[in-house]
Amino acid sequence: MVRFAANLTMMFTEHAFLDRFAAAADAGFDAVEFLFPYEHPPEAIGTRLAQHGLTQALFNLPPGNWASGERGLASLTGRIDEMVDGTARALEYAAATGVTRLHLMAGIGDRHDPAAMARYRDAVVRTAETLAAHGIDLLLEPINARDMPGYFLNDIDAAAAMIAELGIGNVRLQFDMYHCQIIHGDITMRLRNHIKMIGHVQVASVPSRNEPDGEEVNYPFLFDELDRLGYAGIVGCEYRPRGATREGLGWFESLQR
Repeated sequence: MVRFAANLTMMFTEHAFLDRFAAAADAGFDAVEFLFPYEHPPEAIGTRLAQHGLTQALFNLPPGNWASGERGLASLTGRIDEMVDGTARALEYAAATGVTRLHLMAGIGDRHDPAAMARYRDAVVRTAETLAAHGIDLLLEPINARDMPGYFLNDIDAAAAMIAELGIGNVRLQFDMYHCQIIHGDITMRLRNHIKMIGHVQVASVPSRNEPDGEEVNYPFLFDELDRLGYAGIVGCEYRPRGATREGLGWFESLQR
C-alpha cells in the first residue's frame, strides 16, 4: 500500500511550522516533507521528527534568493560556489533529520542553451558525488511552466533521458503527477517507462492543486498502479488544502482504512 508524506509547507498551515509535525502525526501520517527547513535550527526539526515518530521523506537544497524569484542555482552562471556552500548547509539538516533524498532545483533558464545545460549537468554531477558520500540520493524534478514560468527543467522525458545518460547511481527522478499532467499528460505510461529511476512521487489535483480526490486525474487508479509497479518509496502530498487541512483528508483516511 502506498505510504504518504504530508507536505508541511502547504498542509497544516493553520499551525506554526514547528507545530505542523504534531498535527501531521495526529492526522495519521508517518512521514513528512517540506520545501525548505533553513529558517529553523536543524536540531529543532530533528526533535519534532523524533517526538512524533515521523520519517523525513524529502526537502530541497537551498534555491538561492527565493524571495527575489530565484528557483535554484544549478543552471545559473557563476553560482557554483554558492551551490556548494548550500549543499554543505543542507547536509547539516540531513544529519539532524535522517533524510535520504534531497532535491536540487535547476533555476530559471533555457534548457536548450548548451552553456546552461553544461552548467546544470556539472552541478548535478558535483552535488550527486557529495551526497553519495553521505548515503543520500539526489532528486531532479521537472516543474510545469504554468506554476513556475521559465523553469529550466520542464520536461519529464528529457530529465529521464539525462539521468539515464549520466548513469550516476544516486541521481533519481522526482515524479510529480500534478506537474506531469500539466506538462505532458499520459501519467500512467510515464510511470511505467520511468519507474526504475523514480526516487520520489508527489500528488495534487489538476488543475486546482488541491486534495488528490477529484478533477481530471484518477488518483485511486494511479495509487494502485504504483503498487502494481512495485514502487516502494513515499508519495508526497504537495497540495494546497481547499480549507482546513483535516477537513480535506477524507481521501487519505479512506485509503488507510
